[in-house]
Amino acid sequence: MSEQVETSSPRIWVFIEQEDGQPHPVSWELLGAAQRLANDLPGSVVEGVLLGHNVAGVAPQAFQYGAKRVYLIDDPILEFYRTMPYGMGISKLITKYKPEIFLFGATTLGRDLAGMIATHMRTGLTADCTELAIDPKQKILAATRPTFGGNLMATILCRQHRPQMATVRPRVLPMPDPIPDATGEIIREALDMNESDIPLRRLRLIPSEAKVNIEYADVIVAGGRGLGGPHGFKLLGELADALGGVVGASRPAVDAGWMDYEHQVGQTGKTVRPKLYIAAGISGAVQHTVGMSGTDFILAINSDPRAPIFQMANASIVGDLYEVIPELIKQVKGMRNGH
Repeated sequence: MSEQVETSSPRIWVFIEQEDGQPHPVSWELLGAAQRLANDLPGSVVEGVLLGHNVAGVAPQAFQYGAKRVYLIDDPILEFYRTMPYGMGISKLITKYKPEIFLFGATTLGRDLAGMIATHMRTGLTADCTELAIDPKQKILAATRPTFGGNLMATILCRQHRPQMATVRPRVLPMPDPIPDATGEIIREALDMNESDIPLRRLRLIPSEAKVNIEYADVIVAGGRGLGGPHGFKLLGELADALGGVVGASRPAVDAGWMDYEHQVGQTGKTVRPKLYIAAGISGAVQHTVGMSGTDFILAINSDPRAPIFQMANASIVGDLYEVIPELIKQVKGMRNGH
C-alpha cells in the first residue's frame, strides 16, 4: 500500500541497484553525489528507489549512505531483472512523485534501465558522467562527460524536461562514509503488473563464468602495448597474485586480443580507484589515464623516460619491464616470507 508523501521539495533520486539482494556499491557512491547536489539545491531531499523481491533489507543501508526515504516496489515479478517491469514500475513512481533529478550507475543493468525510462518519460539522459554539479545560475543539473575520445569534456544541461537523468560509471565518484545509526522512511508502492503482461520469460539460468571485477580492487597491475604480446600478462598476473591484486590492461592490449575486455581500464573500459596501480608498458594516453586518475599511488614502469605516464606517477622506474617485474615479484615474495 502506498502512502501520501509531500511532493513540493525537489527530489534527487538514486536507483539502488541490487542482484539477489546484494546492492551494487555504485548505488552508495551515487547517494554521496546526490547529497553534494542537495547541498547546492535549496530545500531538496535525497531519496532512493529500490525494486526487487524480498529486498526490503537493502533499504537500511541506503539510509546509512544518505537517503532520507526509499521508494520500494517488492514483487515476485521483480525477482530478477527484466527491462519492462523494472522500467514501467519506476516510470509509475516518476509520474506520481515527480523527481527533479534521477541518477543511475552506468552498469550493464543501469544503462539498459535508464535508457528505457528516459525514452518512456520523454526526457534527456546524459551517459557515463564523470562529474555532477548544480548550475549556480539555473539551479539545474550540470552533468559532465568526456567527448571526442576523451580529449574534451562536455557539460550538458536538461533545461525543459524532467527528471534530469544521468548515469555514472562505478568508481568515478568517491565512496561516502556510512552513518551507522541513520534511519529513514520506506514508502511501499505496488507494481500492478501480471506475469502475463510481460513478453519476456526466464526459462532457465545459465551461470556465467566468474569474471574479474577490477573496479573495486585495491591493487591493480596493468599492462599495455609495451608488453609486446600476451605472454607478458602471465608475468603481471604473478605480481598481482603476490600483491593480492588483479590484472588490468590498456585498450591497445585488449584490442590486440592479449586480454579480455573485463580487464580494460580507461575511457572505453572500467574506471578504477585502487590504493596501488602499477602501470607496466603503458604510455599514458589520456584515454587510459582518465580511468585510473583516482588511484592513491601510481608506480609506472616504462623503457621510455619521456612516456606521459611518468607525469602523473608517484614513483617511476625507467627500464625493461621484463627485468623490473621479476625483481618486484622476488622482493614482494621475500617480504611476505619475512625476509
